[in-house]
Amino acid sequence: MTNSSNKYILLVITAALISACSVTKKYERPTTLKTDQLYRDQSTTDSTTIADMPWNTVFKDEKLNALIQKGLEQNLNLKNAIENIVQARASLRQSKLAYYPSLQLDANVTHNKQSQAGLNFPAGININTLTTTYKLGVSSSWEIDVWGKLSSSKRAALATYLASDAAKQAVQTQLIADIANNYFLLLSYDESLRITEETLKTRIENVETIKALKEGAIVTGAAVVQSEANQHAAEVLIPDLKQSIRETENALNILLGQGGQIDRGVLGTQIIPEKIAIGMPAQLLNNRPDVRQAEFNFRIAFESTNLAKTYFYPSLTLTASTGFSNLELNDFFSHSIFYSIIGGLTQPLFNNGLNKMRLTTAQSQQLQAYNNFQQSLLVAGQEVSNALYAYQMAVEKEDSRAKQIAALEKAVDFTQELLEYSSATNYTDVLTSQQNLLAAQLSGVNDNLQKLQAVINLYRALGGGWK
Repeated sequence: MTNSSNKYILLVITAALISACSVTKKYERPTTLKTDQLYRDQSTTDSTTIADMPWNTVFKDEKLNALIQKGLEQNLNLKNAIENIVQARASLRQSKLAYYPSLQLDANVTHNKQSQAGLNFPAGININTLTTTYKLGVSSSWEIDVWGKLSSSKRAALATYLASDAAKQAVQTQLIADIANNYFLLLSYDESLRITEETLKTRIENVETIKALKEGAIVTGAAVVQSEANQHAAEVLIPDLKQSIRETENALNILLGQGGQIDRGVLGTQIIPEKIAIGMPAQLLNNRPDVRQAEFNFRIAFESTNLAKTYFYPSLTLTASTGFSNLELNDFFSHSIFYSIIGGLTQPLFNNGLNKMRLTTAQSQQLQAYNNFQQSLLVAGQEVSNALYAYQMAVEKEDSRAKQIAALEKAVDFTQELLEYSSATNYTDVLTSQQNLLAAQLSGVNDNLQKLQAVINLYRALGGGWK
């Protein structure tokens, strides 16, 4: 390679490095993202949030924590998410290798036969020559990252890896929430079944009482029939509750990657964090795995746009080769060394239309990725608002529900006493008070479940469970 060629290549590289920064851009989080008022009717400057709490401190039930740990170890969706990380990590390593020169080993034997007819030989004589060339060489090719093409590809691969990691974290947070929600749902069915079975025992006893009162001519046969119907009304609730228990256990087993019964506690002993802190909406950008995944996807599209810009500029490649080549094996390593160094610039001449379409597509996809990023943030804010309001409404109902149940318990006692010892009431009053009491007790169980599940959903919505 001549000195003038060397100077030319050096000049091109220098000029390219100076202008490379104008070809590709450095990623910065968009300032146009809307983070204000994501939490409806909530305004705070306190950054304290339950999302920073480890999941095994949010939940105080050791049996629930054991199930969550088992789910984190055995859940098949989470295992697949981890494999996605493995694949993305391999792609990232592959993108880093593009910075290094390629290296090839070339060893071959070439047989070349050439006819020498008509080359100063007597008429009619045709001589064929056979030559054999032995060659052993090494060649290397290196594309210099002048315009940031390789850098953009590497950053895109890194963003893909980080997105897969965030996706795994999102699966984990959802898994924890699903296990806890189904666990508390199971406990609520257990409690509803316990209440219904106790109610059934009371109603069976009540049937016998009403029969005795009929024999004493205090009530009529209609009251006996009504008491029996009331008993059966409680009985028919039990199979449905048992079915719900079985189905919820099966759903939990899918999450845990196992089969069999679920070891569990009771609903009345569950404890939730005393302080429900939600922090500031902007914290979702770092705490919510799915929001972080959306941002990484936007970064991938951003680097794809950078990459599309580099196709408008020439690529610079250095190619070098060296080795041995000889016609004889005996003196193969003597007087047979060859080498070459080639610097090449490749500038597309007729691909400008293709490059423009590539850039237009990349820019459009980048805009879509930005919209998805903003959408994920809005959805996250909505989920926080809904879960927080559900918790507040459940707390608001607690006192009223407790007073309702206490009043109905007294009503049942009073109407039964009046029925047994005076004629101041009839059995319809007793029947109504009993039915209302059971309905209020079951509603109280649902209120408790709503409160517990609201805390779980709020914890997940804020981005808790993966740290």
